[in-house]
Amino acid sequence: MTPEEKKAAKEKAKEKAAAKAAAAAAAEEKGAAKKKATANGVKGSADENVVEEDPGREAREYVNPTPKGELKSMDAPMQRAYQPHEVEASWNDWWEASGYYKGNSSPDDKRPKFSICLPPPNVTGSLHIGHALTVAVQDLLSRWHRMRGFNVLWIPGTDHAGIATQVVVEKKLAKEHKLSRHDIGREEFLKKVFEYKDQFHARITTQLRRLGCSLDWSREVFTMDEMRAASVNAAFVRFYEDKLIYRDVRLTNWCCALRSGISDIEVDYIDIETRTRIAVPGHPKDKTYVFGVIWSFAYKLEGSSDEEIVVATTRPETMLGDVAVAVHPDDPRYKHLHGRHFVHPFVEGRKLKLITDATLVDMNFGTGAVKITPAHDPNDFAAGRRHGLPEITVFTEEGKMADNCGQFSGMMRFEARVEVVTALKKLGLYRGEAENRMRLGRCSRTNDVIEPMLKPQWWVDCSRMAKRAADAVRHGELKIIPEEHNKTWFRWLDNIRDWCVSRQLWWGHRIPAYYVKVRGESVGEVVAASREAAMDKAVSHFSASEAEIELTQDEDVLDTWFSSGLFPFSPLGWPDESNPDYMAWHPTTLLETGLDILFFWVARMMMLGLELTGEAPFHTIYLHGLVRDAQGQKMSKTKGNVVDPIETIEAMGTDALRLSLVTGVTPGQDVPLSLEKVQANRNFANKLWNTARFILIGLDDMPADAKKALAVTSAIDKDELSTMPLPERWVVSRCHALVDEVTSQLKSYDFGPAGQAIYAFLWDEYADWYIEISKRRIASGDVEAAQRSRRVLVYVLDTCLRLLHPYMPYITEELWQKLPHEGEALMISNWPQAEGDVLASDSQAEKQFESIQALVRSVRNARAEYRVEGFKKVAATVFADAALADAISAEADAVSTLGRIDPAEFKVVEAGQEASETAKAEAGNAVRLVVEDGLEALLPMAALVDAEKERARLTKQEKTLVAAIEKLETRLNSPGFADKAPAAVVAKAEGELREQQEQLLAVRDSLKALP
Repeated sequence: MTPEEKKAAKEKAKEKAAAKAAAAAAAEEKGAAKKKATANGVKGSADENVVEEDPGREAREYVNPTPKGELKSMDAPMQRAYQPHEVEASWNDWWEASGYYKGNSSPDDKRPKFSICLPPPNVTGSLHIGHALTVAVQDLLSRWHRMRGFNVLWIPGTDHAGIATQVVVEKKLAKEHKLSRHDIGREEFLKKVFEYKDQFHARITTQLRRLGCSLDWSREVFTMDEMRAASVNAAFVRFYEDKLIYRDVRLTNWCCALRSGISDIEVDYIDIETRTRIAVPGHPKDKTYVFGVIWSFAYKLEGSSDEEIVVATTRPETMLGDVAVAVHPDDPRYKHLHGRHFVHPFVEGRKLKLITDATLVDMNFGTGAVKITPAHDPNDFAAGRRHGLPEITVFTEEGKMADNCGQFSGMMRFEARVEVVTALKKLGLYRGEAENRMRLGRCSRTNDVIEPMLKPQWWVDCSRMAKRAADAVRHGELKIIPEEHNKTWFRWLDNIRDWCVSRQLWWGHRIPAYYVKVRGESVGEVVAASREAAMDKAVSHFSASEAEIELTQDEDVLDTWFSSGLFPFSPLGWPDESNPDYMAWHPTTLLETGLDILFFWVARMMMLGLELTGEAPFHTIYLHGLVRDAQGQKMSKTKGNVVDPIETIEAMGTDALRLSLVTGVTPGQDVPLSLEKVQANRNFANKLWNTARFILIGLDDMPADAKKALAVTSAIDKDELSTMPLPERWVVSRCHALVDEVTSQLKSYDFGPAGQAIYAFLWDEYADWYIEISKRRIASGDVEAAQRSRRVLVYVLDTCLRLLHPYMPYITEELWQKLPHEGEALMISNWPQAEGDVLASDSQAEKQFESIQALVRSVRNARAEYRVEGFKKVAATVFADAALADAISAEADAVSTLGRIDPAEFKVVEAGQEASETAKAEAGNAVRLVVEDGLEALLPMAALVDAEKERARLTKQEKTLVAAIEKLETRLNSPGFADKAPAAVVAKAEGELREQQEQLLAVRDSLKALP
């Protein structure tokens, strides 16, 4: 920043500070009422705040007079104040009915394509703030590309959300009918789930429409509709035939509350630092159980009553599944016990062999002996497989102790924990306990404590797919924004484990695997897309007739992420690669989503897409962060900082919420949001509304042809720009610079800075400066000047509405329809800058007008400093170089209006000339304003202040300061204070003294300067 720019910035800051102080004083007079208005919502104009106890009431009660799907009438005059619920009614229905949201799959359409897939929300869910951010960003991209002439497809879809939906329906069934799903059977239960899905499906789609999402609803999909089911079956069959899917008995994250295995990503971990009691689902509600403790106990050596080995565990109940004890092969303490057996105290006949395992055992930790429970611990499972140990499951699916647990059979697992420890104490085998830091896995859906359980499950071998997905980023086939998440991508994919895709649920895609019996004997399995295809395969493979074959389909369903992992190509018709949508739109352009599901969803889409279609399903991944509150804290109901999007829309409008979300977006960074920010953007919408209203009122008396001629059909070119006066050249040039800036930023996915730039220009430049100047031109009686000003007013507002439309679609469409325009709708109008176009600019006009702005700010600051009353005009003499002096003289009316300068006492003199010295002498006792290099102003003191009133005020202030200084000096010079008071108190008093002494000097200087 140059010295001149720094100085101008400093002056602007001073001016804003003065304005802020004035606003604060006004706010103070209104008292607590305004604070309440900010918290509860505000009704009315920016100048009159009225508290609304229920800010969303009017929106909920509003009856839209426009028939659904029809164009809203623009005949009614604009209301004095912006009412978002009225503005936002009708437009989405009309856009959708007009077909503007539809992508064209015809090969004859040669427009460039932009396609994106909505991350499918839960079909029975409701809109939360994370959804609102995602769709606001995606809709911005879709609308922007349409305006740039792209053929756009934004694919909507909803997810069946296997676990979440089943849990809700099971709870509903239990509450309303006291029944479980097992009581009514699978077929009847699935009917209930589909009824629930049909009942609530419209909720989320209605909310998406309310947000203005320009989704192609004609292509809406559901992850369990017929075509998506065919896609899932085709993918499973392909993977099975390619030996990428297999069935195996392995440890699974088991949720006893769900009676299902869940994936690693559905497990939430909590860190337990010390002994902690926790309630567990399925157990008595009035009981809690101890975690964060490690218990030690002894196993007795077979044939010996004295020799024992001590082991430790954080899960005493699992000792009922122990089959061995492991030590390090080099541990001298146990050399003599190698190959010997220990006796299980509770399971008759079970002997625990002592094995050696250097991989599992650290001889320096604890006793150096480790109990082995292969069926319930991942490390023990691996050791058991290495040593060929039996795998004994001791829990039932609902979390009870199994029948093989002797006296503990039938107990809930954590009740058994207490009883096992008690029994060990009775047998004299208990050796103590100690606090132990641990991580506890809990089901993200039910909060149940996860139990590692051996279950036959279906697994996907991800190694090959993961390498291809990682290489896609390494070789530039796929780009992640921001690039810092490449490391996360590589870390996950380079260390991937096989994916458990089966779930012990009823709601979801049933696994297309069929177990075959021939003449009553189990002979194996076949995998096929349908029962008919499975029978054909069985007949062929097992050389038997249909009459001899019995097929039983696998009871499990697929992980929800498997079906959502087929997005975005399954909505395009895959596996039918001749489908017009697939041919036109695969691969899609972009995947935009939250960084929290980079692996859970995005990486899996990439893996499945590369494997099944042979190419990446998208070429760019754009990641946004989480929505947090203004202090950066995660939103939660317990903290009371949750922003509910629907309530916020009802109170302040969709446009204000969208702008607040998207202008906070920086790639990969969390998005701060507060209701105060949304309120500020509602005020911005009100400012925009009043700006358009001012312009339209000025057009009321114009002939229809003249008004129509103001419609913007192309950019103002260099020739037209050159004929305009300075303010018009400045605002058009600045507007064109804004178009360049916003277009460039949107291409770089810098949505936040682009939105902030539009906001700042409309408020700080167009409204605060040019509109104020235009008022004088329109009222001047100069027909040509008025017509030119209206042309520029409409042109710049039209251009800004186009720039702002992707952010705030409703208000921009409404205002554009009210302005003179050509075309059906703003949303399908042209972006202000075609690809490759260079818009006209005038750097000299920008520089000269910035000098005028600096001059006006300096005068305003001086007025504020000398407390000049608002109605009073001051005299001013300006000294500038020749070109700038001519420019200021030409715009003397504008400068005097903006600076509250008396036109009769406003002189502009060329600096350095003899006349300038004369003017300085004539100014007499004046305040000198050094605005910038080559630009100064003198403001005669007599015009700034009433000398007698100011002298009286300053004299009174001088007496007050003298008294305060004397009091402080006396206090500081007192030995009792200086010697006994804390150093911080003394330092504070000394600081106050210096500050008041400086104020006194300033007051006396001001008194000397008075005429």
